[in-house]
This record gives sequence, C-alpha cells and structure tokens, in this order.
Amino acid sequence: MTNQLATHESNALTIADALPLDQHPAAVYLAGKSKTSQRVLKSDLDTLARLIGAADCLAVNWGAVRYQHAVAIRTALQDDKKPATVNRILSALRGVLKSAWLLGYMAAEDYHKAAAVKGVKSTALPAGRELGSGELRALLATCEADQGNAGARDAAIIAIMYAAGLRRSEVSGLMLADYDQASGRLVVRGKGSKERIAWIANGAGRALADWLAIRGNAPGALFVAINKGDNIQAQKMTSQAVYNILTRRGAAAGVANFSPHDLRRTFVSDLLEAGADIATVAKMAGHANVQTTARYDRRP
Repeated sequence: MTNQLATHESNALTIADALPLDQHPAAVYLAGKSKTSQRVLKSDLDTLARLIGAADCLAVNWGAVRYQHAVAIRTALQDDKKPATVNRILSALRGVLKSAWLLGYMAAEDYHKAAAVKGVKSTALPAGRELGSGELRALLATCEADQGNAGARDAAIIAIMYAAGLRRSEVSGLMLADYDQASGRLVVRGKGSKERIAWIANGAGRALADWLAIRGNAPGALFVAINKGDNIQAQKMTSQAVYNILTRRGAAAGVANFSPHDLRRTFVSDLLEAGADIATVAKMAGHANVQTTARYDRRP
C-alpha cells in the first residue's frame, strides 16, 4: 500500500488529496462501529478536525498527530465542553489514532504516546433522572386509556424498557424471533452487537402478551409502526419513533420531562436500591464495566 500520508511533513496535520476510504484511518475506524454510533463518532471526529484546521475528519493527516497535539486538543475542548463530552471525543481520537497505527501511518511508539492523553475528571452527577413509581403508573395508564393498537404497543414498549433496562435502539432492533413468550426469554442486541438475555415477567410480560395478540405471529420486528388510522404497518420502528412515543405519552400523562434513557436509569437504580449485586446489575444492563453501572447509583 502506498503510504500517502507519509509524503507530507510530519507536522502537517491536514491532507490535500483524499485517501480511498478503505485506506483512511477515520473511515476505517467508523466502519467498525454500529450504524447508531457512526453518526455521533463522525461528529466528534469532525470537531477534532476543525480544531486541527481541517474541513472534516477525512481531511486530517491522523498519522501525523503526536502527544503534544493530543494535549492541545484536550485543552481546547475543555474551554467550552463538559467533561463527559471531552472524554467521549478523546475516546474517538484514540480510536482513529489506533486505526492510523494499524494502517501503517504512524509508529507504535507515536501512537501509544498520543493515545496516552488523559481524560478529564469530573465530580458532576450524570445527566438524567429516575422516574418514580407513580410516574411509571401514569405513563402506563395513559396507554391503557388508549383502546387502539398504539395504546397496547406503547404500553409494551414502556413496560419492557423499564423491566429490562433497554436502550431505545435496542427496542427498535428487537425481532419477534428474539422473544419466547412461554418462558419470557428475550434476546437483546446492545452496543457493538453484543447480545444479552433479559427475562420479561409479571406486568411487563402481560403488556407484551397484549401487544402480541394484536400484532400477530408474522415474522419481522417485534414492534412495528402504526399509522394515523391506527392500522399496523409491516414496518420496523426507528429509535427516533420510540423517543417520540415516550415524549407524547409523557406529555399526556403529565409526567415531568424525561428521556428514554431515564427508564434505563430507573431500572438500574431500582435494582441497586433493592439490594442487587452491582456486578449482576451490570450484566443485566449490558454494561462492560461495573463503573458505568455505578454512575447510575444515586442512593444516599
């Protein structure tokens, strides 16, 4: 492979001629991520590119980035971004630098030094909140008051998001074949295509059974679109549609503003409050590290 990046001076952080996508560190890095993550990571890499002075991430000579550049980037990011955002962007930087190293555009020593830039420490509480039991009941009551197909579907979505701590992207990705109604076993595909098992029982199981009685046994997405005439469509729902459903039901129920992820926070927090082992909760939530789970814990 011709190393086009090597033709530039070592301190030149931009490139004039675009590399083929299968040879560009940023494109290769993004290609290895899920569709859901690619949009956010592309935005983060473009933010880095603008700090470097390039139009976008494809115009950056990532192989020329060194430790001093990484430190300068970290300092610049801290000026107007929250610590969590800075750390997320720095993670993207480490990822694209690793691709540059693996593609042969930078030496191992240069990569490891640049990737060693430290994250930003913060004592701020994570964003979001937990929903109270009264708020959950109000959301479900609003769905139950809707006697149409959408009411049954939305009740099932809210119930399993809380009962299994699902992300909205995980909800939209569920297939009918992922759920065994007899046992309550649900296969969930999380970030990085990692699979985990959730068990749906009690009220969540009943809500899902009510929806399946309406949906039928046709193969396809577990949750499908419903048009304005309340007719079921053979069309997979998007994660944005899940967001819109929760926003609409929350407004109808008079529940204070919350995000879909807050149902997941409530799932984790309630399990910890009930005395569940944090390692077990981390596995149930699909967290690779218990430290991530610990950030959801807001008990006194």
